[in-house]
Amino acid sequence: MAITTELETVPPTLRPAGLATLLLGAALAPIDLFIVNVALPTINADLHASTAALEWVVAGYGIAFALLLVVGGRLGDAFGRRRLFSTGLAAFTLTSLICGLAPNVTVLVLARVAQGAAAALIVPQVLSIIQATTSGEHRSRTLGYYGATAGLAMVIGQLLGGVLVSADIAGSGWRPIFLVNVPLGVLGWALARRTLPETSSDHPLGVDRRGTALLGVTLLTLLIPLLEGRALGWPAWCWVLLGLFPFAAAAFVAVERRMEADGGVPLLPMSVLRLPSMRRGLSIGATFFTGFGGFMFVYALTLQDGLHLDPFSSGFALTPLALGFLVTSLASSRLVARIGHRVVVLGSAVQLLGLLVLIITVLAAWPRLDVLDLVPGTLVAGLGQGLTGPTIFRVVLSRVPSESAGVGSGVLTTTQQTCLALGVAVLGTLFTTLSAGGDVEYALVLVTGVQAVTVAGIVVAANFLPDPRS
Repeated sequence: MAITTELETVPPTLRPAGLATLLLGAALAPIDLFIVNVALPTINADLHASTAALEWVVAGYGIAFALLLVVGGRLGDAFGRRRLFSTGLAAFTLTSLICGLAPNVTVLVLARVAQGAAAALIVPQVLSIIQATTSGEHRSRTLGYYGATAGLAMVIGQLLGGVLVSADIAGSGWRPIFLVNVPLGVLGWALARRTLPETSSDHPLGVDRRGTALLGVTLLTLLIPLLEGRALGWPAWCWVLLGLFPFAAAAFVAVERRMEADGGVPLLPMSVLRLPSMRRGLSIGATFFTGFGGFMFVYALTLQDGLHLDPFSSGFALTPLALGFLVTSLASSRLVARIGHRVVVLGSAVQLLGLLVLIITVLAAWPRLDVLDLVPGTLVAGLGQGLTGPTIFRVVLSRVPSESAGVGSGVLTTTQQTCLALGVAVLGTLFTTLSAGGDVEYALVLVTGVQAVTVAGIVVAANFLPDPRS
């Protein structure tokens, strides 16, 4: 009994080894988002996958991840965050093994969906454990390490994907990009049991089953037609699903409002969404993340299918973007302290400049375009994205009450992952439609131009964001 009292009165502390374990888990999810982009043409050649199937390899992971993030967080609060972190790592390891051994594209897509669901068990526990086991300067420093992990994951994902596919280990082609997760997952699982303290919530929230189901229906009625429609010739059922989308969305909103009015905590609380910082920040964030997801997918296909680069060169070509993102994301907090929400304006303007440089470069150098030609545009675009992305997170959460911090983070992360998948569906479909006749240059320039227009809109809209310093 004395031991129980001591554990209740002395909060657990996150040690360096525990932090390293958490960051390993936090890195696995985004690495697997970016590492697969480099391998898409190789997967296509090996499994004879359609473009729509390749889009599902990327978007299926993101949809499952987005849909179950809040659920994963609430399960960790109820049953123990270390337990859910370890369970998620075990599931991620198993699904990665299935991805790596997939005999056809159908198995690969299903395994990717399951892998996204496993990632949704891992990621929410990282921030929850940090929140429960740190305070003051220790927490600020730890959150800084967590923020830098996203930039590092982009770099590692692009380079590691290129290296592993190019190495063609024992004739395995693209499969090592998934199989590499197996030893990493086993290591993380073993470390979690030894280095992480167990924490849970004294008042855990229940899982919003109806809201989760309706959000899933809403996402699928939109994304299935967008991902499959062009390849199938837009059959009638695609239009039926698109017609059902607004009704599913309206039903989801109605159920969430009713649940909150009855005193429950819905998946996406409408009261939190009505906050100006959430409403304005999420609209800008949705635009930014949709463009980012589509950009990474389209350029991965262009580099290998359009320019006929090998996977290593393709990964290397996008590394300047990832490095630029990493550098400015680490500096964004200091800039926010000086100029507040105008960091989003600055970052979007820099990103816009990078996109325009890319368009000019493609028009001037195609078809003799090489990796070095792309460096200026991708580097500048990455520098802008690194300022914009992390600052949007800070702006959106700046006015959320502390008692709703977990809910606010869940709403934001769910929006981020949903829009990354939406970007693959929308911009990926636009690109493949335009390039169907072999005119990859025209398709790439137009898709990049569409993104440039949306980023220009962010430059204007970001002036009306609330100041996160106040």
